[in-house]
Amino acid sequence: MDAGELQWLESHLSRNRFLPAPPAELTFCGDGDYRAIGAEFLGHFIRLGDLRPEERVLDIGCGIGRMAVPLTQYLSEKGSYTGVDIVKTGIDWCDRNISAKYPNFQFQHLDFHHPLYNPEGGSNAAQIRFPFPDGSFDFICLASVITHIEAAVLLNYAREISRLLAPGGRCFATAFLMNPPARDALRRGQARIVIDPEGEGPEFHADPAAPMAAVAFDEDFLLEKFLRFGRKRRRAPIYGCWSGRPSAVFQDICIFE
Repeated sequence: MDAGELQWLESHLSRNRFLPAPPAELTFCGDGDYRAIGAEFLGHFIRLGDLRPEERVLDIGCGIGRMAVPLTQYLSEKGSYTGVDIVKTGIDWCDRNISAKYPNFQFQHLDFHHPLYNPEGGSNAAQIRFPFPDGSFDFICLASVITHIEAAVLLNYAREISRLLAPGGRCFATAFLMNPPARDALRRGQARIVIDPEGEGPEFHADPAAPMAAVAFDEDFLLEKFLRFGRKRRRAPIYGCWSGRPSAVFQDICIFE
């Protein structure tokens, strides 16, 4: 797919009212236009992560299918999509509205504890093993997941992602990365997520009363967690505007391989 074709696809998907979209009362994660943001991320997956139509995709924290819906128009019959999330209402909606029409798209509820999104969850996300064999996926997505987990969970997810990726596989992850430019931007007081730039880290919270609502990590700390399991950044990161830096994207984007 060349640049013009991809641009057309993004524009078409962002305006296609025939594609499924959840009612507002079921949207528990992510701001903005459901279809437009999904289309934007599909473009990121292809341009930055080299996603191909025949690949096997795992979407960790799939929410209510915002990434899945545009992928239904890109992945071929040889490709597949698996979405997992800790919020069962989102998984149920995706089963009814996406899997029912696209049999190579599957969703699974994982009952991991999270103080905001699944406070009654029975499993510790810092210790779990995802229910898939080694090397099951070519492309793993974590969109706005690292921004809601603690360091112990980050370490376990990095371990599991490394196990689940097939040779040549990539991981697309968004995060709030604390580094000198982010600290400088935060000090100027123009941030969209207000985090104390003078904090020691390596884990930073926007709201101490609800620490998992928005979490930033020291950039080197996060990179070390993936490097520990043999995963390095594939390309230079795309830094977002969350801290007040000028950018066309909100969260920072990393591609690990």
